[in-house]
Amino acid sequence: MEERSKNSIGRAVIAALGFFLQVAWIIFEVYKIHDYYPITSAIAKLISIIIVLRIYGRHTNAAIKIPWMVLLLVFPITGIILYILFIGRGSLYFTKKKFRNIIGQLSNKLNSDDKILKRLKKEDPGVYGQTYYISKTGGYPSYEGCEVEYYPEADEGIEAQKIELRKAEKFIFMEYHAIEDSVSFRKIEEILEEKAKEGVDVRILYDDMGSIGFIGKSFRERLAKKGIRCSVFNPMLPLLNVFMNNRDHRKITVIDGKVAFTGGYNIADRYFNINSPYGHWKDTGVMIKGKAVDSFTVMFLEMWYAINHKDMETEEVEDFINIFKVVYPNAKGIVHPYAENPLIEEQLAENIYLNIAKNAKDYLYIMTPYLLIDDNTNDELVAAAKRGVDVRIITPGIPDKKFVYSMTRSYYGALVRGGVRIYEYTPGFIHAKQHISDDDIAAVGTINMDYRSLYLHFENGVLLHGMDAIDDIKKDFIETLEASTEVTEKYHNTNRTTPMRITQCLLRFFAPLL
Repeated sequence: MEERSKNSIGRAVIAALGFFLQVAWIIFEVYKIHDYYPITSAIAKLISIIIVLRIYGRHTNAAIKIPWMVLLLVFPITGIILYILFIGRGSLYFTKKKFRNIIGQLSNKLNSDDKILKRLKKEDPGVYGQTYYISKTGGYPSYEGCEVEYYPEADEGIEAQKIELRKAEKFIFMEYHAIEDSVSFRKIEEILEEKAKEGVDVRILYDDMGSIGFIGKSFRERLAKKGIRCSVFNPMLPLLNVFMNNRDHRKITVIDGKVAFTGGYNIADRYFNINSPYGHWKDTGVMIKGKAVDSFTVMFLEMWYAINHKDMETEEVEDFINIFKVVYPNAKGIVHPYAENPLIEEQLAENIYLNIAKNAKDYLYIMTPYLLIDDNTNDELVAAAKRGVDVRIITPGIPDKKFVYSMTRSYYGALVRGGVRIYEYTPGFIHAKQHISDDDIAAVGTINMDYRSLYLHFENGVLLHGMDAIDDIKKDFIETLEASTEVTEKYHNTNRTTPMRITQCLLRFFAPLL
């Protein structure tokens, strides 16, 4: 395993080095032309101004715009090249087109019930606005008659998954950002191998960057011999591939169209505290039973078909969705799954978080491993606090990335001065990503409060309304709060040195580009 890890890390280094060398070579060649033909300087400045005006006119976050505008104006040639490579719409034209076609075909297969929206419009306009937005903009319907169980620890969630995996009769779909070929996965692999022998369609999809250092080609070959289909999303290659920045950060397990699991945890030992280098690893998840599982099936197939396009041509989607007709009559509330796609210019997840803050009346409780937010989010959280809402945020006490941790803490000051209370999870690293408000609405999923999750990654989550699981989420937050240290006062009037202020300002300025 150690040898595989070294090979995977070596491949990552080669891929990253190859990518940056190609970018550097392009910049070098352009500057060389610039030295021979001085007129290129004037042309570059003109083009940079045109691009800056174009960026300014786009309907996107100002925190994303400003760093690019500064880069283009200060370093025109470098800025133009990097903009074309990373932001220019044409660079991902065919990839975007492929995903649009797949999403268009799959989302039309989901059955929506407009009666839910009509009733919500009368009973709860705030929740209606959220569900309408997700349904009409995100393409995922809302559901009633679904059971939801919340797991305050990842090990509880994975044990429940094993129980449900053993019941599989038709198909098992698993999609994760990171899979580690170690204790936690091997136990699942035994079940998957057994199910594959029984004729169950077993598929695993993982992100290459997220799993690098954990697994590689030999892992896929081993699973294939056991009848388990395994695909890798967006392989790390030493090529000039802009799409490499868009990672699959989703965490989904779907079983027979009956049961779905999602949350913050991947399938690696640290998530279950088998081997955690950052103190206690706190993560959460949910199990969903009922018709809402269809949406998670579609999310998985969207990514699977993007890689295995022939499957889309030969398979009948109806074999996987709308096959489970059971409704749980005693189940309360509404379940609304959703997915974030960075190739579509709609910040669905960010707007869901903002809408929860806007509609909060009594309290808003947030768990997030990273807190790299823009002015809009900062303003909404502060506005909620100033109108009397109890806004509390829990972040890690022990970081997994010290650089990002420093950036996270740089956002505390403005929030606490606006009335937001901030806590750090003393026992270790908190990896849960969830919002809960007013005992009525909660969002649980894979989406961090940072630019990569909100703008660059493929993500997923589920919005819950009016159900018992929300009480469990609140109870877990309160218990986690008791194990955390409040740092509000510390950052209210913090005496930062001038170098520290400058460093944090620079970090925050370039955070959207990282």
